[in-house]
This record gives sequence, C-alpha cells and structure tokens, in this order.
Amino acid sequence: MTKEFPNPNGENKKSPVFDLEERTAIFGEAVIGFAKKIPRNPVTTPLISQLVRAGTSVGANYCEADDAVSKKDFKNKIGTCRKESRESKLWLRMIANAEPETKAEARKLWQEAKELHLIFAAIWRRS
Repeated sequence: MTKEFPNPNGENKKSPVFDLEERTAIFGEAVIGFAKKIPRNPVTTPLISQLVRAGTSVGANYCEADDAVSKKDFKNKIGTCRKESRESKLWLRMIANAEPETKAEARKLWQEAKELHLIFAAIWRRS
C-alpha cells in the first residue's frame, strides 16, 4: 500500500505506508509546498509559520526517536511526534478558515496529519 502526496516541485511521490521516516518526510515536503501557495497577509503569515514548524517537526522528531538512546528518550520523542502532528491539524484548519480556497488541499494534508497522529499515539501508548 502506498500514500501519494504532491511535493514542492509538483511531482507526486509514493511512500510505503509503513515507512514512517519516508512518510513523515513526504508530509513535511507537502506542508512546505502547500505553505508556498497560501497568499500572505497579516492573518496567514503567522499561521503559515506555525504550520511549517509543526509539519516539518513531525519527521525530525521521528528521526530522533528512531535514534533514541533509551526507552524513555524514545517515548518522549514519539510523544513529540504525536503532539506536532496534532498541532499540524489545527494550523491546517485555521488556514482553511482564513483562506477558503485552500480548503481542499488543506483537507488532504489534515487527513494525513490525523493518520500520523493516530499512528504515533498508538506507538506512544505501547512504549
């Protein structure tokens, strides 16, 4: 099974569902590409910054979790992945509200953020 997301160059990338490092990287790239398309104004500028920070942080923290030196370190980093994916959902919702023409693309990213959140929540609970 694969997931497909547009990357900033307009190409589509497919990622194995169970390769979380690749999946989170593709999600971060898709967030960056989406952010570049959003019109800048006093309302959207801070929302865009927050979305990019949260959306790209998911993958960065997953890489750190994968290299964790202890179970406690692993659980902490996975918890951060969980939080950042959930936060990404919020910023996507706010952007879709601020710029309604972005709603369709924001919804696709929101769905992926939701799936990532559920995955990381399950890993966190089991660790």
